[in-house]
Amino acid sequence: MLMKPEYKIISDIINENSRVLDVGCDDGTLMEFLKLNKDVDIRGIEISKEKVQICVSKGLTVIEGNAELDLKQFPNKSFDYVVLGQTLQAFLNPEIVIKELLRVGKKAVVTIPNFAHWKVRLNLLLKGTMPVTKTLPNEWYNTPNLHMCTIKDFFKFSEKIDFKIFKSLALINENVSTINNSNLFTKNLFAELGIFLIEKSYEN
Repeated sequence: MLMKPEYKIISDIINENSRVLDVGCDDGTLMEFLKLNKDVDIRGIEISKEKVQICVSKGLTVIEGNAELDLKQFPNKSFDYVVLGQTLQAFLNPEIVIKELLRVGKKAVVTIPNFAHWKVRLNLLLKGTMPVTKTLPNEWYNTPNLHMCTIKDFFKFSEKIDFKIFKSLALINENVSTINNSNLFTKNLFAELGIFLIEKSYEN
């Protein structure tokens, strides 16, 4: 399987010897990459029975489950990091999922395909159809995405449900750069993917 470019970025964010939960772990490629590169204690949860079987065949510890319903089985702060890669937009209720990520993990790494990318905007403007891109590869009728999200939306989302963005990165043509308030407009226009390290704004 082709390695997604954000895997190296996620690996750089996560500390050595951490406990990690990969939510929506697919076929376990990221889990394998993290085990190899960071020597982490990593578990996964995946909704597809077939992909769970692939993970298990690789010797990975993965359970079948839906993140919106089944993260509740994990105790508070049972992981140092919870990873959610390009999946937030596919949930019925992203707010519940983010809150559960930050209950189960001390920190969470969330990546989102950026629907405000200039190619997406241009496609809508010129063709008048929903775009198909590298990070948004499905047609409108077979996409798993329910809530299209932009980098700017995610910043606003953090204020809405009160979590802290500890680190925010933009992926542009496989180059990584930091997002801040002064360059948010530009990054929102040119980034294909947003990568965020988040944590709770305060302790309950």
